[in-house]
Amino acid sequence: MNLRAAACLLGLLFVGQPTALAASFTLGAEQRSDAIRVGARSVTQDSFHAEWRVANPSGDSVTVLTPFHRIVIASRQAAFKNEPLKPDEPEKLLKSQQDRLVILAQLRGPREDFARFYAPRLLAGGQEIAPAFVQNERTAARTEAGTYVARCTYRFPTKDLTASSRLTLVIRDADGRDVSSFTIDLASMR
Repeated sequence: MNLRAAACLLGLLFVGQPTALAASFTLGAEQRSDAIRVGARSVTQDSFHAEWRVANPSGDSVTVLTPFHRIVIASRQAAFKNEPLKPDEPEKLLKSQQDRLVILAQLRGPREDFARFYAPRLLAGGQEIAPAFVQNERTAARTEAGTYVARCTYRFPTKDLTASSRLTLVIRDADGRDVSSFTIDLASMR
């Protein structure tokens, strides 16, 4: 085989390989099937959602619920019950999350009501995106270390986001001070 033929063959191999998956805000039939399969297999994995989890140095973390991840979770829950995922369930889940990026945050603080008035913002390039929905935990759970952990839910519109966006989630307190931030790379998530 000459050098040119080898280079062409190598090029065809790379072209034929699937590209890295990125978060998608709409899923085709193949992606839905893949999410169902990943969720069903995940019952044997403790860290199945690591792809969608981002932590920062202070110990706070967020989980990004992409549409793919949402179906994975539903499929995982069905597998734990030894039941198949209902045929219409993926469509219902996708419709309920349509045009939204859902972020679940676990934030640490010094007292029970620390997160009550937190205000999240999503930075995409030079643009600041306000949340469409904020649910801050009013009464955080006390840890063994004597600190508190609040579980908060934030939903952001996706109209100005792409599946490969690199985002920064900034959470501010009632006085407008940044208290936590996370870099979210949607290109590394399905």
